Amino acid sequence: MSIVVTGATGALGRLVVEELLARVPAADVAVAVRDKAKAADLAERGVEVRIADYDAPETLSDAFRAGDRVLLISGNAVGRRVPQHTAVIEAAKAAGVAQLAYTGILGGPEADFELAAEHKGTEQALLDSGLPYTFLRNGWYHENYTAQLAGVLKHGTVVGSAGEGRIASAARADYAAAAAAVLTGEGHLNRVYELSGDTAWTMAEYAAEVSAQSGKEIAYTELPADAHLSALTGAGVPEGFAALLVDVDAAISRGSLGHTGGDLSRLIGRATTPVAAAIAAALA
Repeated sequence: MSIVVTGATGALGRLVVEELLARVPAADVAVAVRDKAKAADLAERGVEVRIADYDAPETLSDAFRAGDRVLLISGNAVGRRVPQHTAVIEAAKAAGVAQLAYTGILGGPEADFELAAEHKGTEQALLDSGLPYTFLRNGWYHENYTAQLAGVLKHGTVVGSAGEGRIASAARADYAAAAAAVLTGEGHLNRVYELSGDTAWTMAEYAAEVSAQSGKEIAYTELPADAHLSALTGAGVPEGFAALLVDVDAAISRGSLGHTGGDLSRLIGRATTPVAAAIAAALA
């Protein structure tokens, strides 16, 4: 039996693997990746590397073994994720895995924005499979915002259309720690976790924190949805993805990503990382 992480060379996957290696021997960890070369450093540390391409179901038959605990990290190919994820689920079922954990989105079936649709479809496919599951419904990452800080500092503003809606984000590393806890612990089968930060903040509060830490005057500029879309596409964001982001801001304005239920901090055994700490790290 191994603990298998799919998408393990991505930003979240790398962090999950590091969390696992801090808890269990490397021989107990396997990664399922499209490009073996990208996981060469993990192989050197004793991690088993298996090939798994979400778009090539024939590669998935050797990705899993009976009794494995598997983390299915959602793919980034928006629009193709349900068939991709379903192929992984079918291969995991055929192999007889003991657990399949999936990184979905905060709110699950109740999430009222378009980006959640494929996560809902994947959760249903996993339920239909009959596999023992764990739903890790991740909220927003701090990094969704701090990755844009160079542009924010250049232009002196945070732009959005989220109004006064609150965002209960957490660090990507917090979500990785939760995944590792579920994969190495007991009592998590057929459970649902709504994962989010301990404290929710508004975009105006975020801009104020950036301003305080950077020493530059940073404002939050609230835009109508159509103007926000134009701003994103003007900055080079593909129109389809830009529309999804504007739709998420509308959901934030309705309170859809402000849930602070505490599942994340309980799983990781500590408080979640404050957004101020993420801003400080990004500015360092």
